[in-house]
Order: sequence, then structure tokens, then C-alpha cells
Amino acid sequence: MAVPSSLQPRLLSSFVGGRFVRSTQPVQRLFRFNPGSKHVSMQLSRSLSGLTDLLFNRRNEDVADGKRKRLRPGKISPCRPVPDHILRPPYVGSRQPPGIASGPEVHDEKGIECMRASGKLAAQVLEFAGTLVKPGIRTDEIDQAVHQMIIDNGAYPSPLGYGGFPKSVCTSVNECICHGIPDSRELEDGDIINIDVTVYLNGYHGDTSATFFCGEVDEEAKTLVQVTKECLDKAISVCAPGVEFKKIGRTINDHADKYRYGVVRQFVGHGVGLLFHADPVILHFRNNEGGRMVLNQTFTIEPMLTIGSINPVMWDDDWTVVTEDGSLSAQFEHTILITKDGAEILTQC
Repeated sequence: MAVPSSLQPRLLSSFVGGRFVRSTQPVQRLFRFNPGSKHVSMQLSRSLSGLTDLLFNRRNEDVADGKRKRLRPGKISPCRPVPDHILRPPYVGSRQPPGIASGPEVHDEKGIECMRASGKLAAQVLEFAGTLVKPGIRTDEIDQAVHQMIIDNGAYPSPLGYGGFPKSVCTSVNECICHGIPDSRELEDGDIINIDVTVYLNGYHGDTSATFFCGEVDEEAKTLVQVTKECLDKAISVCAPGVEFKKIGRTINDHADKYRYGVVRQFVGHGVGLLFHADPVILHFRNNEGGRMVLNQTFTIEPMLTIGSINPVMWDDDWTVVTEDGSLSAQFEHTILITKDGAEILTQC
């Protein structure tokens, strides 16, 4: 899950001077990175664009290309229960931001095995969720199936109750950049949907996402999704002990530029393990931030690319983030472990 600003995530605190500090601001805010400075700050989502009211309260049915209807909020069902015997993350039960502790997630042998287990389960759940994508299915039905599979495996769905997030998975359709809340909307032929799965198993989080095709998808959407996946793969391939984190952003940005795609800046990858979101912040665009990867460290890389505007606008639910102009957005995410030979992808079957 992207460390957002709102759930994704993506992050719940300010990132100042190379370390996280606890924030008293609501989790439902965006992380804004200011190029040229060593500061990632949160700000109210609706201040991101003066077009918010136009786009979401008085908008037309169709996007500019006339091919798709803009997303509209559907009905959200009640939160689903989790059996008492399943271990819950510390933030469950509080609507307050859990905060981010400074320091990377670096593991001993036992911790690495736990991360492999949570990563594998997350990957299996995501793969299953992808098989459900078809015209006519409601995103809430996907959430129900994901929720059940996670608890059947003795794990907790990490998004559920995170800063008040009401569901067990994020489902981001078409122009939704991230953190879409599963609801009563039915998927339509030609949609693309990112499904973002995080599980909490034996005290460790495994975090992954992928963008899937619903029915017959046009070539424009197919290319965007393919290039976004390539950006993730290329970024993972450069990771190894001692490598500067900024190489990730440069690699992603360089590949996206070849296709004239935008790279969303306000949502970032993050350390993950015992904590859902931790150091380091992983920027997906060119930057001059410091920091290097260390052996046995785990973090996510989760680029979000757009065909048009990279400016995010948040819905009134304080979670769903969409492109300002209604253009398509795609995302892929893996949790990786830094090894002596490079990087091991933990979230794959």
C-alpha cells in the first residue's frame, strides 16, 4: 500500500531531515514531496486542486475522451468481522494515525522467514483476487473474498481499521490512483483495476498490488499497465546493498518518460515489516534524496503512472484519490528483501 497520505497508503507522518516524526494531523492527508528540499509534508487533500468541486460535485458523466464515465462513489457495506483469535496490528481500534517510527526494517533470520511467509500469502491473495475481475462483479465482492481468504489463513487484512479505513483491500478503478474503497459499483467491460493487498501474519506485514484488465481493454490502457509493470521490474533490478535509493526513482522516471507517462509524486513506497509503514520513503521519480539500501532490509516499491495529469484529487470519503483530469492511472507493487546478491521479491507466488 502506498504510503499515502491516506492509508496508503501511503504514510502517516512528516518526513523531515531524513527521519520520520510522529504527526498529530489526521491520516487522511496527502504526502507532498517538495523537490530540492529534504521535506515530505502532509497537506489537506482538497487543497491539491482547485478543480475538486468541479470534478467531483458538478462534473460531467464522461471524461474528456468520451470513452468512459467518471467514477462515482457507490454504497459501502459495513466492516467485516475478524475472529478474535487472529493477531491484530497495534493500530486496530484507533482512528488516529499510528505514526511512523524512524529506522529501517532490517531483519534477522527469523524475521526474514516471517516476511517471506507474509509476502507469499499476500501474493496468493492478490493472485486469487485477480481471478475475480470480470464485468458485473462489485468491488465489494472482491473485498469480501479477499477478507475471507486472509482470515482463513490466520492473518489479518492490514488495511482494515488503519486510520479508519473501512475495508480489507484497496480497489482502484480507471482514474483512481490509489486507496479506492470497495463499494457497490460493478466493474464494467474495459475497466482496469488495481487491487492492493496487505496481510498481517505472525506480526509481519506483506504488501503487494497489481493492475488487472476487466474484459476487453483498449490498447491505450494495456500499454499503460504494461509499462507500469516494467517500471517496477526495472526498479527492483537495480536494488542491492549500498545502492542509493534515488536510483529507484531515476530508473522509473526514465522508463516512463519514453512513453510520455506521468509519475505520481505524492504517494511513495515505504519500509514494511513489523510496521505497516516505516523508513525509508521510496520516491518513484527523479530526486536527490540521500540514503542507501542495507542487507536484510525490506521495503516496497509501488510506482503509479498516469496517461495524463499526475495531480491527485481526493474524494469526500478522505481516501479515494483520482487523477485531476480523469485520465487512467495504473500501479504495481512488491515487497522486496535486500540480499547480498541484489533483491528478493517476497510478494510472488
